[in-house]
Amino acid sequence: MIDAVTGRVRAAQEAVARISAVPLMVRVAIFVTALAGLALAFPAEVLIGRPLLFLAVAAVLPAVGPRRLWPTFVALVMVGGWLLATDGYGRPVALWRLLAVAALLYLGHSLCALAALLPYDAVVDPELVTRWLLRVGAVLLGTAVLAVLLLQAAGLGGEAGYQWVTVLGLLVAVGVVALLGWLLRRR
Repeated sequence: MIDAVTGRVRAAQEAVARISAVPLMVRVAIFVTALAGLALAFPAEVLIGRPLLFLAVAAVLPAVGPRRLWPTFVALVMVGGWLLATDGYGRPVALWRLLAVAALLYLGHSLCALAALLPYDAVVDPELVTRWLLRVGAVLLGTAVLAVLLLQAAGLGGEAGYQWVTVLGLLVAVGVVALLGWLLRRR
């Protein structure tokens, strides 16, 4: 039993010694993105004391295990914090905060996808990460501009929120996922 523990400790030390800079920076970016998203989503009253420590631990989990369920867990916690802030604490829905939380969710998801492809000891050209982030930035910019234009065209926004818009958005998202799943199975 002691030999097994010693072997695992030695293997962990060797793995830490082989970590290269770019995969480590991607994982640090995952942590920072997740923590920023959680801090924006949750009400300020909740972020005092011990809950902040729990949110920091939750932000570390997808950085350590991007292939596991942790990115989904943090995204659900972030959405739960947003719902707690708007429904539980009565914080008005501000467009800038909504767009920022959505952007951080997408950025965190995309960085986790990149980190899942990169082994810890991979030698990666930094241009790969730059192109990846530029593509993510283009998607985020296009989505934000389109969202604001559609909200203005529909006359929605301001202080009043519309629950039917949220439900319609969720139905569209589920429909897109179902369509993509059907297309992938067909191929």
